[in-house]
Amino acid sequence: MRNTIGSLRAWFRGHPLIPDLFLGGALAAASVPFAHVAQVFGTPALPGEPDAMSLGLIVTGCLSVALRRHWPFLLLCLVCLIEITLASTGRNPSLLWLAALVLVYTIAVRRGLAVSLCAPALALAGHFLSAAAGGGLGEWSTHLLMVVFAVSLWIAGRNVRLRRAYQAELHDRARRMEHIREADTRAARAEERSRIARELHDVVAHHVSVMTVQAAAARRVLAGNPEGAREALSAIEELGRTAMSEMRSLVGVLRTDAAPAERNPQPGMREIPALVDQMREAGLRTQLWIEDERGTTGALPPGVDLAAYRLVQEALTNSLRHAGPRAQAWVTVRHESSELAVRVTDDGLGQKSGETSERVTGHGLVGIRERVALYGGLLRIGPRPEGGFEVDARFPLKDT
Repeated sequence: MRNTIGSLRAWFRGHPLIPDLFLGGALAAASVPFAHVAQVFGTPALPGEPDAMSLGLIVTGCLSVALRRHWPFLLLCLVCLIEITLASTGRNPSLLWLAALVLVYTIAVRRGLAVSLCAPALALAGHFLSAAAGGGLGEWSTHLLMVVFAVSLWIAGRNVRLRRAYQAELHDRARRMEHIREADTRAARAEERSRIARELHDVVAHHVSVMTVQAAAARRVLAGNPEGAREALSAIEELGRTAMSEMRSLVGVLRTDAAPAERNPQPGMREIPALVDQMREAGLRTQLWIEDERGTTGALPPGVDLAAYRLVQEALTNSLRHAGPRAQAWVTVRHESSELAVRVTDDGLGQKSGETSERVTGHGLVGIRERVALYGGLLRIGPRPEGGFEVDARFPLKDT
């Protein structure tokens, strides 16, 4: 039922002319019998019976409400003019005063302050002039009620206008913040891709350097030690294939700056225990489990090895920054036959309320997504049902 009412309300918002036509038609239909009443809302008894022309003017004035969203101030002038004309000829203005009040509210909602202030003044002037043209002002209590109605509807219209302006400002601010967040995310991704490109460049450069050394050694021992030359050539072949695999991952990742390549070897999964010790010294209680079903701990593709290390590093840094000083973290690394599973969790003790969304959208975790996606892995980042936070990644491993 609530959904039906909401959809109907949304449809009316999309077709505003329909409810305005209903309102104008209802006023016009009710104004015809009221035109035969001797006195309407304080107007003195008018002797003239309504004729076809007066009824036509009354209906026209009431139907003008249907166009109130387009020319409200012009229509208010028209209604006041019709009201004064009918009263001056001894005809009953009927419900034109009510149409004038509707237009006062519309002007207050849809026009600026200067124009809207003129609306109740114009409506009250038309009312008093029509009453005076009819032969007398009548009872002042009724005119006071008209003043109260006009001022109240103007205040209500201004409140609606201010509330709509405030809501529009909130929507605009939310849209701007969303654009800023998207821009920050794109910048973080570009920065992380640049960093990945530099690191992969260093990995490939390292393999090429080793291949050069092996080739030089094979050339020297080729005549005197054929077996040693064969082993060197086999090592060159294996390193070449590894370098080509890393080059395929490097395609599409742009290196945007000219920072010099690092000469030190890039870290990998063998450095995870040292990383855990650093986190313990920094105050984060961390436990490490390494399960190796392959029996070749550390024998990973260099790119995956580096990406997994960076993932653990960023996840533990995230836990140290957001989980609080009393938190505890667990790192689980499992080498399987076809994939490498890395899982970092914390219990979230000491985490402040409202930090979960910040942890999910942080730039460091954006970089983790880029790294895992680069190697076709699966990643889950988010809060744990029992409390705390979790980063769970799976890297597929090809047969080597």
